[in-house]
Amino acid sequence: MGERHITVMLLAIIAFTAWLSTLERFHDFLPALLDGAITTGSIASIASFLACAFGVTAALARLYGPLPVRWCARGYIEVFRGTSLLVQLFWLFFVLPTFGIWLAPFTVAVLALGLNTGAYGAEIIRAAIEAVPRGQWEASSAVNMTRGQALHRIILPQAVVLMAPPWGNLFIELLKSTALVSLITIPDLAFRASEINTLTMKTTDIFVLVLLAYFAMSLAITILMRLVQSAASRGVAPGGAP
Repeated sequence: MGERHITVMLLAIIAFTAWLSTLERFHDFLPALLDGAITTGSIASIASFLACAFGVTAALARLYGPLPVRWCARGYIEVFRGTSLLVQLFWLFFVLPTFGIWLAPFTVAVLALGLNTGAYGAEIIRAAIEAVPRGQWEASSAVNMTRGQALHRIILPQAVVLMAPPWGNLFIELLKSTALVSLITIPDLAFRASEINTLTMKTTDIFVLVLLAYFAMSLAITILMRLVQSAASRGVAPGGAP
């Protein structure tokens, strides 16, 4: 589906939600759901930024770091990919205090989501860098570029084009995973919906809005990542060299 169709779909969802907000049956709980959606969006945005930072650091450490650093990077990737996000969330929230480390629920949420998604993202970044033709490295060496310069100017711009689609999928998965943070007392969209449903029993009305909210945010992420990929592609020639 093209960017234009996705944008039209997103605008249609926003317009439909705005129309629903004018109906009296939604007036009682729409503000609370909106507040929950803002919390969900904030958590997803910050966690996505952390995931990128963790992913890039772990990928570069695994590829180019000294042997002990590579082991640490590999350990981080395997542990956070091989264990449940829910367990990681509970571990940071309930177990760390037994060691004297207390973190606010919001901090736990963004840290757990960022670490978990970053572990998957590290492998995407590593694979994208390794997919760049070896000749690009040789060409950069021929003009006396350092490894850092080659990565910044030659390799990473090409790797971004390859990694943007899978990273978009990861960000959408991260968004959906934010529903777990309600289990550590954060009033996100899922928490607000469950709370309001218990009080009003307007299940259909509530979860129609929740579904539309998550879908709209997912479409927004898709559009953003398509724009990132398009911007990166403009700097890369068809043959692969920027």
